[in-house]
Amino acid sequence: MNTIIVIRATHIQSYKIKIEFSDDTIRVIDFELFFKKNPHPQWEKYLNISNFKKFKIVNGNLVWGRDWDLIFPVHGLYTGNILEHCC
Repeated sequence: MNTIIVIRATHIQSYKIKIEFSDDTIRVIDFELFFKKNPHPQWEKYLNISNFKKFKIVNGNLVWGRDWDLIFPVHGLYTGNILEHCC
């Protein structure tokens, strides 16, 4: 079985990101509920949309921040269940 990774991510609007995976699966994930249900001082800056849009893909992971302030397991992104499989 091949490991599934994030190969592309595109900001759509507000807290929504279109994520493309190595097996050609595409998901649109809305991160707004995550931020509302999981307040954390380290993530507050990503409530600002301009900061939220500064994500990058590193080694197949979707990450925010220079030191990976925020990262979600690929499995959670793939299934669309980031609240259960977070950070």
